[in-house]
Amino acid sequence: MTHSPPPLVLPPRLTRAVEALQEKDYRRLDDAVTRLHTVNAHLWDTEDQVRDPNLTASQVADCKRAIDQLNAERNALAERADEVLATLADEGRADAPLHTETLASVVDRLSVLTLRIWHSERAANRDELARRRVPALHQQREEMCAALDALVTDVVCGRRRLPMPARFKLYGREDSEATSVTPSPRLARVVAFGGLSECGKSTSAEFLRRTCGAQRLKIGYLLRQAAHRKGLADPYALSARRQAELLVGELNCFAEAHVDTRLITIESVHDDASIGELKVLMGDRLQIVYLDAPFTVRVARSGMPAQAVAAKDEIKLSRGAHQVAAVADHVINNSGSIAALRARLQQLADPAGPVQLRIATPYGLGLSAPVASATADFVDALRSSGPAVQLVALTGSPGEGAWIAGWSDLDLLVVAEHDASSRVTQALKSYGAALDGAAALGLTLVTPGELTARRLTPRLAFALHQLQQGQPVLHHAPDLQLPAITADELALAAVRELPQVILTMRRLRAEAGPDLLRQLYKHLTLACRLLLREQHHWTSGPDRILAAASRLPDLPAFSVPSLAEVSAAWRDGHRQQSLPPVIAGVDQLLAWYSTQLAA
Repeated sequence: MTHSPPPLVLPPRLTRAVEALQEKDYRRLDDAVTRLHTVNAHLWDTEDQVRDPNLTASQVADCKRAIDQLNAERNALAERADEVLATLADEGRADAPLHTETLASVVDRLSVLTLRIWHSERAANRDELARRRVPALHQQREEMCAALDALVTDVVCGRRRLPMPARFKLYGREDSEATSVTPSPRLARVVAFGGLSECGKSTSAEFLRRTCGAQRLKIGYLLRQAAHRKGLADPYALSARRQAELLVGELNCFAEAHVDTRLITIESVHDDASIGELKVLMGDRLQIVYLDAPFTVRVARSGMPAQAVAAKDEIKLSRGAHQVAAVADHVINNSGSIAALRARLQQLADPAGPVQLRIATPYGLGLSAPVASATADFVDALRSSGPAVQLVALTGSPGEGAWIAGWSDLDLLVVAEHDASSRVTQALKSYGAALDGAAALGLTLVTPGELTARRLTPRLAFALHQLQQGQPVLHHAPDLQLPAITADELALAAVRELPQVILTMRRLRAEAGPDLLRQLYKHLTLACRLLLREQHHWTSGPDRILAAASRLPDLPAFSVPSLAEVSAAWRDGHRQQSLPPVIAGVDQLLAWYSTQLAA
């Protein structure tokens, strides 16, 4: 026999009338009636609990407060249902007889009767009186359904009027409303950490705070806050389900007050029952992580005597901390390296996923014919390596359709398993030989694990973002998964990358000569691009970037030649002519940058 109460089944005429409602009203009514039935089930269980003669006075008080809250929810939900059900009535007969109760009141009684039948059937094996009552209860339900259907027919035809649905119940505050146990839309993702003493719960939560901006919360803090909010003396005396509902409510309050928070961590999960119920309420938005490590490892990491760690373990074991592993979504063996732990945490906190990438051939990227041919041979060589090579792309100017022969580099991004490195190296040597100096090659070789663990440089993050925004790739595996890179992440990455670019540009300026024209120009445009990215201003192409940079506060417009002019001067050997205005632009930006930081 199932341990969950059966759903509430409405009689046929009422069901047909409800199905004829508009979609919005139908969903609203279905939600209210479903929640009403759930609240009645909770109310039944709580009223059973309060009859336990072994309860302390504070536990009885907590149960009474819970009953009051559930009753308030029950009435609010019934009123909500009546607001929709009242639209079924034909208002053309003002002289029609008035019925004694609303449709939702009858539905509420039908819900209680459904629960009474279920509880009686469960008790029938041990209680003779309950067994004898079951047939009579089923007859009562049939009669109530028939009466409700008859009432619906009369109401729809205008032969009977319904009373005002407002109940005007007062439970504590006059503005009391039904408490929802549904996670808020603003509650994005929660990672809950369980495990024995010194297993790495706090270390893991702190890592996610620093790298992912997670908000760290303790489960005890959440329950105490919820208890204070609800006037409860001891939240731990409540059932696991009720504790989970309190936790969801408190998490909702936090999420509504911190709307930019996309990740919350919960530490000190020591009760498998309540965290299991929380998982039922939150679904995949909650990821339960159990960190496991041998006792000797935990003692060595803690710096405490073994007896102290064992004593802390005893307390956690008595609460059922070791049983959290049975309900966990992920059990992590934390006896290895910190790099392995952090990789798993990144994968859990911000998992990679399948992406839609645009495929192109090298001949569609604006490359010269010899370069396109050599590139196609390189891609074919890597594709023949099988699934070990998962992605090949040209980033930068080829991806933007702005490659210039004799000026632009070929920046390669290859995602491949480590075992394929030698094949990538061999293919790269053949590629370079085929190019015969037509373009400089730059390779970024990264493993799939590095991507899913988000071990990304700022430039790699930007390249992935560009691919996800539609820049083409030359090859990708069908099951490729990539981390999603947001614009906010790129703005933060720009903050980290810009200092190195400025230092390099200052070194190039000190060594400035005709042979450094290309590097100076590229670092000038890169620095401006990063500064614009910090401002959430996105543009591509050196000419557009340098023009947009003039909109930065107090930065005058650059008098730098266009990309076409500079690249032509570089290619044709007239570098000395274009060097002075590029140097002037570099000096202008460095002076502005120095002033901004000094301020």
